[in-house]
Amino acid sequence: MKLTFYGHSCIGIQTGDAHLLFDPFISGNPLAENIDIDSVPATHVLLSHGHGDHVADAEAILKRTGAMLISNAEICDWYAAKGIKRSTPMNIGGETDLGSFRVRFTMAQHSSTMPDGASGGDPGGFVILTGEGNIHHAGDTGLMLDMQLLKRHALRFACLPIGDNYTMGFADAVEAAKFMGVDTVVGMHYNTFPAITIDLEAAKAAFASANIQLLLPAIGETIKP
Repeated sequence: MKLTFYGHSCIGIQTGDAHLLFDPFISGNPLAENIDIDSVPATHVLLSHGHGDHVADAEAILKRTGAMLISNAEICDWYAAKGIKRSTPMNIGGETDLGSFRVRFTMAQHSSTMPDGASGGDPGGFVILTGEGNIHHAGDTGLMLDMQLLKRHALRFACLPIGDNYTMGFADAVEAAKFMGVDTVVGMHYNTFPAITIDLEAAKAAFASANIQLLLPAIGETIKP
């Protein structure tokens, strides 16, 4: 399993022949100016909610790659009106088998509106169940007691927002990791905008004090968490 960080909350996961791309917001992110969106691989595009800083490049990537869209029913319907028919619409608590992996749509505490103001349905996150281990991409969320339910999936790692203001900050992300029972976290949704700029050394120290590894790959970097 390989993970590539494309900035903000956009993360690519390669597991077997599948290239999972979460929340593609690249072209609008000045920190990701060196990423060529036309070369980003995707067999599946997973959208946690409808905000522009999570879906900005989804349409272009879906049309270029022919990837399957995985999101809630409202977001899948919104993209269907744009000609993107290959999708797996889901809702909170549901799980589906996509062959080389299974995906579960999990709760998130946030809001969700599409770029044109249409409803983005309920925001969520994803648990991906694979033969190489199970992972979680939390999307945008605050800390929730429901996160304790994810412990049963024996997660290999979790991708958690740490930027505060719009989501949980790093202190709450430490608690979230404890709830989930994970000892490795990939930080996301931080430093893209002034409102979510954080003290990275303080974040690292907070996770280290809880004996949890915080991974902060550079934009464009591929790691094996």
